[in-house]
Amino acid sequence: MNTSGPFKHILITGASSGIGEALAIVYAAPGVTLSLSGRNEARLAAVAEACQKRGADVHYSVCDVTDRAAMASWIATRDQAVSLDLVIANAGVSAGIGESDDTTRRIFAINLDGVINTVLPALEFMRPRRRGQIALVSSLASFRGMGGAPAYCSSKAAVRVWGEGLRGAMASDGIGVSVVCPGFVTSRMTDVNKFPMPFLMSAEKAAGIIQRGLAANVGRIAFPWPMLFGVWLLAALPDAVTGAFTRLLPKKS
Repeated sequence: MNTSGPFKHILITGASSGIGEALAIVYAAPGVTLSLSGRNEARLAAVAEACQKRGADVHYSVCDVTDRAAMASWIATRDQAVSLDLVIANAGVSAGIGESDDTTRRIFAINLDGVINTVLPALEFMRPRRRGQIALVSSLASFRGMGGAPAYCSSKAAVRVWGEGLRGAMASDGIGVSVVCPGFVTSRMTDVNKFPMPFLMSAEKAAGIIQRGLAANVGRIAFPWPMLFGVWLLAALPDAVTGAFTRLLPKKS
């Protein structure tokens, strides 16, 4: 059964593992073209093979999302092959060994610049056609800076707020924009966490929630709801209260 809905050409960054891999597989179906990128060629090839077995036409490339020119060239090539319907800017990293100076810069380069380098070239092709949809993957961590991961939280906050603004800016051009804010999802990123992760869910379950939200053109796809309520409350309370609490949270190590 084709569950891709109106999306016939879907481009996904960070597709070699985690949510990106799960999204590629859930969208794979006969009549669907998938353009996938990731950092690990072996894992990316395995994801492509799994999607091909489900009937999709799959093209993949090992791309560095921080390389502005390379991303623009790849996206242009894929759009010229088949017009892009949905672009999911999913590539992202967190710090498994603490946020040093170099790690902080790397997190911002991938999580923020990487999203910008994916979204802007895609919009160049979608706006003249007055159709298409963009999804920016942020995080529930974007609602409040945490002492254990300030660079990660703030990079994801920038993605979320930019995406929310783009949704309004692109509406008159017929472009849908959705911001995805997941909680803890099983992936290589969360595998390094040695602390309790409340409401941890599988990447497959997360992909299903995201797919349904994108099909309905929901502006903010945030889950799970108990954790969403928790981070919303943290953001709403006075800083003296939330600051004391977040300083007690574990750091990545």
